[in-house]
Amino acid sequence: MIAVDTGFLFALVDKRDAWHERARAQAPTLSEGWVTTWPVLTAATHLMTCWLGIEFAAALMDDVAAGGLAVWEPPVAQWPLMAPLMRRYAKLPMDLADASLVLLAEHLGHGRILSTDERDFRTYRWKNRKPFHNLLA
Repeated sequence: MIAVDTGFLFALVDKRDAWHERARAQAPTLSEGWVTTWPVLTAATHLMTCWLGIEFAAALMDDVAAGGLAVWEPPVAQWPLMAPLMRRYAKLPMDLADASLVLLAEHLGHGRILSTDERDFRTYRWKNRKPFHNLLA
């Protein structure tokens, strides 16, 4: 499974987005499975609703409901790990969606991600020292 971030999901559907062509070029990786988190979905549906319209956000949630995009939820025991991550990367800053993706990488055991957020995912580390590998960069 490959982790996907908000910017990637938005770029995939917005033809005007500078990352659109790169995002579409990653469509074959869907065969490996894409997974995200609820904070990422919240951010993505908000952006889509504001900039593209409710149908885009609803279509994303239809895809989730159909199993086309898996959603991982950090176990309650891991929730206390997010605030320290956000503080550690406060200068970027790290938001809740990004913190949840760091925990997802730890759960998956790898840092393969699709994100338009090159700077941040070049800086973030999962398991405190392992770098992400942004397939979109």
